Amino acid sequence: MELTVGAILEGKVKSITKFGAFISLPENQTGMVHISEITHAYVNDIHDHLTEGQDVKVMVIGLDNGKINLSIRRIQPAPPRQPADRRGQGERPRSDTRPPRPRTSAPAERQPQSFDDMLKQFMADSDSKISGLKQYSDRKTKNRRR
Repeated sequence: MELTVGAILEGKVKSITKFGAFISLPENQTGMVHISEITHAYVNDIHDHLTEGQDVKVMVIGLDNGKINLSIRRIQPAPPRQPADRRGQGERPRSDTRPPRPRTSAPAERQPQSFDDMLKQFMADSDSKISGLKQYSDRKTKNRRR
């Protein structure tokens, strides 16, 4: 019998390891079910879900270099998803529940400035920012020298 990806077969659990279970298939073939393909839920210990000698239905999910990859999970129906309640998990409140913020934009009565006035304002702001940065860096270098 030629195996194809997607085929559903009956098999028997041959052996169990910590990373998966080996399944005996028809015609003396053996495939492996990885621990992540056993069930939809998290599997900490495979022995909680499978025992040696147990008959299982498996789906072929891969064939590469003579290895047969199997899945039990893909045959089972997916459990219904619960809508997550994210409140209390650090999520920000939705925008419709947040109080309106006051506007901080400039007043509309502002007169248009000439280019020279804008340049003078920019230079004054720039000089004050640079002097603040110099004071901060001078404090840091004085502390390192001691």
